[in-house]
Amino acid sequence: MIVSAPPVNPSPTPLNPESKLLRSLQDLVDVVAQLRSPDGGCPWDLEQTPQSLTPYIVEEAYETVDAIRQGDPKAIANELGDLLLQVVLQAQIAQEYEQFDLATVAEGITAKLIRRHPHVFGEVDVANVDEVRKNWEQIKAAEEHADDPTVVSLETAPQSTALTPRLQRYARSLPPMMAAMKISVRTAEVGFEWETIDGVWEKFHEELDEFQTAIASESKERQQEELGDLLFGLINIGRWLGLDPRAALQGTNDRFIQRFAKVEALAERPLADYSIDELEAFWQKAKAMLKAASNPQPD
Repeated sequence: MIVSAPPVNPSPTPLNPESKLLRSLQDLVDVVAQLRSPDGGCPWDLEQTPQSLTPYIVEEAYETVDAIRQGDPKAIANELGDLLLQVVLQAQIAQEYEQFDLATVAEGITAKLIRRHPHVFGEVDVANVDEVRKNWEQIKAAEEHADDPTVVSLETAPQSTALTPRLQRYARSLPPMMAAMKISVRTAEVGFEWETIDGVWEKFHEELDEFQTAIASESKERQQEELGDLLFGLINIGRWLGLDPRAALQGTNDRFIQRFAKVEALAERPLADYSIDELEAFWQKAKAMLKAASNPQPD
């Protein structure tokens, strides 16, 4: 069976940029609708639900981030397309159940951006980024109390709202390391913070002792709890030092893979045939080779 692309309506004159964008988006919407159509659609797409597609949203988001880190424009455009597909698919399924459609999604985020940037689209004056962030949080508080008849403007929005629901949202929706950093930052902003980094280090060593005790004499469940506490303490240290734990771990992963690739290249037999001392020697040689390659000596 030959599968052809859906027809695109011919245009007698060149499309202006705005028309080209709208046409391209409409083509995507039409293709996704056909994939979901009971009349000749794709069996796999028809089986999908919002819940079954969630792993793909996460996967495509990470692949987009990786493409951005690599700095390849073609790859970035490709991965952004895959991510956009997930948005359109979710909207298409919701439309089939008469919940909302893609226009609702676009209208909603447009209105939110305008509402949360009164210094751009309104008459609010800001002096710096800190004031922008403060206004943003105040506007969010007003939005969260939209059903409260006493909240009619930013000025009447509650100045202080419970932080716990937001922390719970971070824990539910973000990768654990990112959630831990956000939880740490947000609670520190309201004063739940050590006075100096010495307190952070003391807490870290306390958690390290508790982890070692759990390993020696407690259950796997307790060991896992203490490991989590230890990791959270380490993330706090990174925050205090202005370091990004995610970037730090990503760099370690990359360096490990580079070194391991060198180890495999140095080995003349399967790695399992070597002793740990021999593998360690390969590892140290790999580190030296990579260091020399990254810091070439002048002639």
